[in-house]
Amino acid sequence: MRYVAAIMLWGICLNAWSQLSSETSAVDWQGQVVGWGHYNPDNPYPMYFGARFIPQLNYEITLANSGLIDFEGSANIVGDVGVHIPDSSDWNGKLSPYRIWARYSNEQLEFRVGLQKINFGSATLLRPLMWFDQVDPRDPLQLTDGVWGGLMRYYFMNNANLWLWVLYGNDNLKGWEFIESNHRIPEFGGRFQLPIPLGEAAISYHHRLADSRGLDEAIRSFEKIPENRLGIDARLDKVIGFWFEGAWVSTIKDLGAFTNQMSLNLGLDYTFGFGNGLNVLAEHLVTAYNEKAFRFDESVNFSALSLNYPIGMFDNLNTIVFYNWADKQFYNFINWSKQYDSIALNIMGYWNPDDYNMIMQANAENLFAGTGIQLMLVYNF
Repeated sequence: MRYVAAIMLWGICLNAWSQLSSETSAVDWQGQVVGWGHYNPDNPYPMYFGARFIPQLNYEITLANSGLIDFEGSANIVGDVGVHIPDSSDWNGKLSPYRIWARYSNEQLEFRVGLQKINFGSATLLRPLMWFDQVDPRDPLQLTDGVWGGLMRYYFMNNANLWLWVLYGNDNLKGWEFIESNHRIPEFGGRFQLPIPLGEAAISYHHRLADSRGLDEAIRSFEKIPENRLGIDARLDKVIGFWFEGAWVSTIKDLGAFTNQMSLNLGLDYTFGFGNGLNVLAEHLVTAYNEKAFRFDESVNFSALSLNYPIGMFDNLNTIVFYNWADKQFYNFINWSKQYDSIALNIMGYWNPDDYNMIMQANAENLFAGTGIQLMLVYNF
């Protein structure tokens, strides 16, 4: 049904184009090819080789009233093989849509519908408002699956902006979710962001119906679980950058300790003026699940530190360290990247506990447990 809706959307918009007065139109073909090799002696398959191809087609038409209609369609074609020399291997591959959306925009309004990326918030490494994406801060490509839905953004003259969205047909887990949405029922929400002295602040809300029937007996089985999310965030800049970001997720049904989830992030960053400039970014996250709201009796604490140093015009060194206060364990990552016009080379290393217990996203635990190294070559055309 989602693919049928996307095809119908494109057809309707193409028909509308023929009736609109336009000034210019343009087609743009671009994409990304990625290849990597991965070695981790702690994995069942120590050697991994893979490739990804993301072809992308954009079409835009400028309207006579200063408006713009544009389309984007892209696919995610990925395959990899795990090798255990000399006796076994594991092959995997996937072909899926990456982005399929159409958009109308003018100087103050944007309306986009289809398979798209929706993310917001002030935090960078440990994000309570990671509601609809699964971006891993360690990923040089910042890839994430999209969500099906419509998004409207309106920009006021004082730099405030209003977001409204409706999601439908998303049966995969998004962001921090551990219970799938009932994909037959629309989700909806919004966000209002406004300028404040020294920065900006925002409040966000989202409502959905979750479906826990596919989970184990630890959580009660319901077909429709009303869930409300409320988020606040703000960022201030005065000598140093400072931000906070918090989210409260509450269900109407009694799910025991999972009835309420609270998360709060505090962060700061500063660029030291020696050499080419060393940027230091630090965040701390506290999150808790409880039958009652705003109770942090058994909270989980994570801290994160990112150091970023441009070595020269084309080289950059970045390291990210996470610390789990409960397990007293560090998770370490370092990446040296070099940019050659349309080609980028990334050499990444990590050394983490074997019992990987991170609250990260994007299934990073599949490869990032233990100690390993990864080489990634990226070509953008």
